[in-house]
Amino acid sequence: MAKDVAAQKGEDEYTIKPQAVTPALNTSDWPLLLKNYDKLLVRTGHFTPIPNGCSPLKRDIKSYVSSGVINLDKPSNPSSHEVVAWVKRILRCEKTGHSGTLDPKVTGCLIVCIDRATRLVKSQQGAGKEYVAIVRLHDKLPGGQAQFARALETLTGALFQRPPLISAVKRQLRIRTIHESKLIEFDNDRHLGVFWVSCEAGTYIRTLCVHLGLLLGVGGHMQELRRVRSGAMDESKGLVTLHDVLDAQWTMDNTRDESYLRKVISPLETLLVSYKRIVVKDSAVNAVCYGAKLMLPGLLRYEANIEHHEEVVLMTTKGEAIALAYAQMSTVEMSTCDHGVVAKVKRCIMERDLYPRRWGLGPVAAEKKKLKADGKLDKFGRANDATPAKWTAEYKDYSAPTDDTAAAASAAATPVKPVAAAPVSAPETPAEDGEKKKRKKHEGETPDEKAERKRRKAEKKAAKAAKKAAKGDDSDEDSD
Repeated sequence: MAKDVAAQKGEDEYTIKPQAVTPALNTSDWPLLLKNYDKLLVRTGHFTPIPNGCSPLKRDIKSYVSSGVINLDKPSNPSSHEVVAWVKRILRCEKTGHSGTLDPKVTGCLIVCIDRATRLVKSQQGAGKEYVAIVRLHDKLPGGQAQFARALETLTGALFQRPPLISAVKRQLRIRTIHESKLIEFDNDRHLGVFWVSCEAGTYIRTLCVHLGLLLGVGGHMQELRRVRSGAMDESKGLVTLHDVLDAQWTMDNTRDESYLRKVISPLETLLVSYKRIVVKDSAVNAVCYGAKLMLPGLLRYEANIEHHEEVVLMTTKGEAIALAYAQMSTVEMSTCDHGVVAKVKRCIMERDLYPRRWGLGPVAAEKKKLKADGKLDKFGRANDATPAKWTAEYKDYSAPTDDTAAAASAAATPVKPVAAAPVSAPETPAEDGEKKKRKKHEGETPDEKAERKRRKAEKKAAKAAKKAAKGDDSDEDSD
């Protein structure tokens, strides 16, 4: 035995070396918001899992439909509102919304949000769009395809646009950005050009085609239009027709087969994959649903390169979207601070009480509850005369208004220059009040004017009496 130990002396030194205890996890093929979850920065790895909630793809069919979106291929001729109303009637849901109106003749991507997903409609309406358009020119181009391509390239960047004559909005001049455009095909003999364009929400492609014709000097108008991308959805990501929706619901009603309906409808999290993510502990989820700001103790993981006031998505450890929020800290602050507000909710998506209430259980909340019970804080948790000095110095109320709102409130509440109070007089009787009004009406008139007024009044009175008497005589004659 001693020999073996002696033999080992000449070998490498035996020490326990530091190593990563966390096994490498490949999350590149995980769905929706959980994709590349392992690349998020870790604030803490410790949290108590709560069994409530589930993965967006594993929801029961009722919840799945009511928190779903449809990437619909809008047919030509019906309006966007008609199509959305038909989807609502087919699925028998409470409400539906869409991600931006398409003209009746236009086809392509129309994102239809169902029930709870309608809370995301506003954010999707402002997202970028992509179109494929056919423009008909009014004459041949001397320069052919090269001239058309140059003109198309000229019409990029910020452009002035006025909505077309027949439009649902006020016709006022506005600035819209064309990010990129590509020529797909051009036929000079038939005066037709096909091009793809990526633009800001609210851009009128019809107006762009008119401008293209003016720039080329031959005139032109839009022949046909198709939207190929709207926000996070495009033609390649599960585009379905109205017939697909109808068949899926029929299959569900008659054969109880959910698979077709689950294929047609996508979870609302599909629309949020482009946002930067902040992962919230299960115990903090319901507080955020009730409108609380997300504090640092409730933070698990977060994306790199988050900027102050950037719009982010708050999510659970199961991949469910909780809310859209504005970041109150940058990534650097989240990794270095030990207390403070991480994010302020912009639009809550998750229903309340899906997760249990877990607020008021921390050490500060317990201390506050005890002080309220002892009468050292008032019933609203505000300091009073009996409040300990230590509590007043150390406690910070994060639900109090911020500096900006406080400044605005104080400006509104600033008293105007004090005016000396008028002496309080006894209330006037109705007779005195009437006399005062009368005096004010004829105040400052001369004796002659007063006499003239009296004379006119007497004449008026006499004429009235004569008229009354004449009326009385007529009635007497009728009775005879």
